[in-house]
Amino acid sequence: MSGSKLDSSGIFQVFQENRTQFTLPSQDVCIRKNGLQFRSAKPLSLWTEMTIDLICGSGKKVHCNGVVVACHGNRHTGYVVSMVLMNLTRQAQQRLDTLAFSAVA
Repeated sequence: MSGSKLDSSGIFQVFQENRTQFTLPSQDVCIRKNGLQFRSAKPLSLWTEMTIDLICGSGKKVHCNGVVVACHGNRHTGYVVSMVLMNLTRQAQQRLDTLAFSAVA
């Protein structure tokens, strides 16, 4: 005797959030050693995970994942979003360091 029942609760369904895409000019992004800050017209919730592609001056992409750790501002002036980047490869970290330090110079 075999008993099976199909799950109709929806608990095993894949959850996918609404995706928002930003295209930001380089002057609106401040790159730090372990993260970045940018201005946004909409607030972003803390701990929101994001995937980011930064394009270096040489045209090479730095693909990284990050988490929103701060979002300050209001709807009139905009929001300043701070992110920490995680799980960077050594090559991505080197490119990010180059971008971060070249903006200072």
